[in-house]
Amino acid sequence: MTECDDKLDVAVVLVNDGYASTAVGPIEVFSAAGTMWPEMCGEDPEPRFRVTTASIDGASVRSAYGLNIAPDRAIADLGPADLIMVSASGPVPAEWMARHAAIPPWLGERHRNGTRVAGVCSGVAFLAEAGLLDGRRATTHWGVADGFRQRYPNVDWQTDLLVTEDAGLYCSGGVNAASDLSLHLVERLCGRTVAIECSKALLLDMPRPSQSGYALLPLARRHDDEKIRDAEHHLSEHFARDVPVEELAERASMSRRNLVRRFKAATGHMPGVYQQMLRVNAARKMLEDGAPSIQQVGLAVGYEDVAFFRRIFKRHCGVTPSAFRDRFSPSRT
Repeated sequence: MTECDDKLDVAVVLVNDGYASTAVGPIEVFSAAGTMWPEMCGEDPEPRFRVTTASIDGASVRSAYGLNIAPDRAIADLGPADLIMVSASGPVPAEWMARHAAIPPWLGERHRNGTRVAGVCSGVAFLAEAGLLDGRRATTHWGVADGFRQRYPNVDWQTDLLVTEDAGLYCSGGVNAASDLSLHLVERLCGRTVAIECSKALLLDMPRPSQSGYALLPLARRHDDEKIRDAEHHLSEHFARDVPVEELAERASMSRRNLVRRFKAATGHMPGVYQQMLRVNAARKMLEDGAPSIQQVGLAVGYEDVAFFRRIFKRHCGVTPSAFRDRFSPSRT
C-alpha cells in the first residue's frame, strides 16, 4: 500500500428521504484522515482529502427523520473527483428512484471517466440502476436484499458481506457500515497507517476481514471482457490450488494462447502472476489478523515451500511476511 502524495477529492452525494449518518459519517472520516490524529499528538495536520457535498440540484435535502442538510453544490457543478460516495435513501428503490433519476446516468459517466464510485446501504441501488454492478459482486443491507435481487438480477449480490470492492466500485451493507467503508477507502487510497490513526482518533474499529466479511477484488482493472471476468472469479475462488491455464481456457472455450493474450490485455497481468497476487493478498489479510506461523499462512494460500512463499510475498509487497505482520498486525500497531 502506498501513501497519498497529495489531497484527493471526495464528493459525498446527499439524497432525500435518506439516512443522514450515511453522509455525515463518511464526511467526518475523510475529513479526519491525516488531521485529527496528528493534532491530538501535537503534530502538524496533513489533510488527505478535500471533501465536497452535492445534491441533484444544489438544494438542501431532508433526511428520513427530518434533518435538513445543505450541500455545497449541485452534482452538475462538481469538478473532477477521485471518489464519489452516494449516501443511503429509503429501503425500497421503486418508491424513490424516480425522484433521483439524474443520479444513475451521472454516476455511470463519472465511472467511465475513471472515478471510483461507492454506495452505502440502500444507496448501492444508484450504482445498480446505472448498470455499473452488472456481472459484479456487490452488497447492501440484508433487509433489502430480496427486493434488490428482483430489481437488479444481473448483479452478483453477496449480502452476507459487509463491504465489497470490484473494479473501482465499492458497496457496503447497513447504515453503520458507512464508517467501515470509509475507513476501508482511506486505507486503500492512503495506506494502512493513515487509516489506523484515523480509526484511533474517531474511536472506530478498523474493518477486519475476519470480523467484517470483506470480499475484495483489488486486482481487476475495469474491462468489458466477460469471459476474462469469469476467469478472474474462477481464480479468486480457487487461488489456493494451482489452476492451469488450460483449465481457464477450457472454461472460456478458447485456445490457451488466446486466453493468455486476452487475460493480459484485460487485466494487465499473466494468469500465473494474477494468481500469485491473489495468494499474496489473502496472505496479507491473514498476517494483518496476526497469524503466528508464516509457514501455515503459506500453506493456506497454496505454497508448501515456505522459502518460496517468502520470496513471492516480498516480490509483491516489498517486505517479508514477518516484517509485514510486525508492521500491520493490530496487536503491533
